[in-house]
Amino acid sequence: MVEVLYFAWLRERVGVARESVETSAVSVADLVEELKARDPRYAAAFGDTSVVRVALDQDLADISAPLAGVKEIAFFPPMTGG
Repeated sequence: MVEVLYFAWLRERVGVARESVETSAVSVADLVEELKARDPRYAAAFGDTSVVRVALDQDLADISAPLAGVKEIAFFPPMTGG
């Protein structure tokens, strides 16, 4: 079981800010595919993963990163400064 957090427009598209997810995914990419298969809202949110950033236990990671031992996964859009 992992805690999944969604921020900004990802949260808006999915419809929740956080949820506990039971998964057998080995990597973040595998988890994204599981989520996309759940519901069209997830498919819309993760339609283009090149514009999605991820943090595993509050450390930035790549979409191909392994999930072994991870307790929290956060998805968010790229940050802009100004």
